[in-house]
Amino acid sequence: MEELINKAVSILNSGGLVIFPTDTVFGIGCRIDRPDSVKRLFSARRRPEKKAVPVLVSAIEMAEKYFLSPLPNNVRHLMNVYWPGALTIVYNVRIDKVTPLVRGNGKTIGIRMPKKKLVLEIIRRCGVALLGPSANFHRFPAPANIKDLDPELARLVDLVIPGESPVGQASTVVDCISSPWKIIRQGSVMINQNDLTY
Repeated sequence: MEELINKAVSILNSGGLVIFPTDTVFGIGCRIDRPDSVKRLFSARRRPEKKAVPVLVSAIEMAEKYFLSPLPNNVRHLMNVYWPGALTIVYNVRIDKVTPLVRGNGKTIGIRMPKKKLVLEIIRRCGVALLGPSANFHRFPAPANIKDLDPELARLVDLVIPGESPVGQASTVVDCISSPWKIIRQGSVMINQNDLTY
């Protein structure tokens, strides 16, 4: 496992793309600070460039580098209660830290801290957030198992890490920009309504 982590980090740091199992579904990632890699990821997934992609972090402190400060209490509460886990939090982004393609030319970003230790360690060693959309072509089902991964997509990346995604369902997405805050995609985590009005 150590050798696989080192290989993934090396590939990501050199601008490559890696497919990996997360706690929810398989994801495809690259460094957030490599515009060339980001463009390649969009191209590989055939994703429209106006659509933002979710980002994965290894710690709350890393998320704070990309979310606009100061963070409201509700965002901090959701991070403390549901991270690491299958919750993606959408909030205002520090535009100077995130290229337009990642945020779909918008002013928000969706961030999640996954529960899978392998992915957390890869992100931690890279030292920056990774893009973390599901490893599928745009509008196609997200793979929960390696056997469901489209071999055509697998050929477009530099490394595929085997394994499984125990949850098998995409993350829940909460929009913390609007008031009241709302769930914009119900995924594998059920959010307590009290946590949305915190």
